[in-house]
Amino acid sequence: MPRPKRTAHQANMREAIKETAWRQIAEFGAPALSLRTIARQLGITAPAIYNYYPRRDDLVTALIIDAYTSFGNSQLAARDAVPAEDLTGRLMATGMAYRQWALTYPQRYQLIFGTPIPGYEAPLEQVFPSAARSLSALVSIIEALRLAGRLQAAAFPEVKDEYKFSFEQWQSYGGQVNVISMSVAILVWARVHGLVSLEIAGNIPPFGPDGDALYRYELESTVQQFFKEQL
Repeated sequence: MPRPKRTAHQANMREAIKETAWRQIAEFGAPALSLRTIARQLGITAPAIYNYYPRRDDLVTALIIDAYTSFGNSQLAARDAVPAEDLTGRLMATGMAYRQWALTYPQRYQLIFGTPIPGYEAPLEQVFPSAARSLSALVSIIEALRLAGRLQAAAFPEVKDEYKFSFEQWQSYGGQVNVISMSVAILVWARVHGLVSLEIAGNIPPFGPDGDALYRYELESTVQQFFKEQL
């Protein structure tokens, strides 16, 4: 049989390294991530693993991009499973998918939205495209609501001048949407993020067998606050 191409072997090894890294994060936490330990577990030398990820931070960046990509795929799939004209349904679907993805992949969720790893600074140019895409489903729903004349946000505070650059940068990756739509989307994200983070940490009363009822209540409250009735 022909030998597998070196590029295929490299791709498989990269995936094996990342899978081992996720197991290490699940057991010891992201700050304890070690390339040498991963190499030992995979039965390769430390110099060999450096051919794939020269520094621990390079591996962390790859894991963050993968996590954002997985999260974004989940959000976009949930949005697109509901007809475009049903904006309430789309918000509820993406909101529920947000929580489900976080509960299914808590280590991935914590890596992108949780406590920063000491000493690690994400390279914005590498991470930002996947990060912007991951929230694009929510932003697009709020933007569609605004374009339909149904967004209730008349008294919403304006973005300060020194932060407008960040919004403009997001638009270059996440789509040309109005600043108010992005602002409302960020607030909605902050609310669900707070509930999900508390639930993952076990610090929220469940109001039932799990946190589903309270979480759904928050999503419905969001609809009541920002969505005008359709005429």
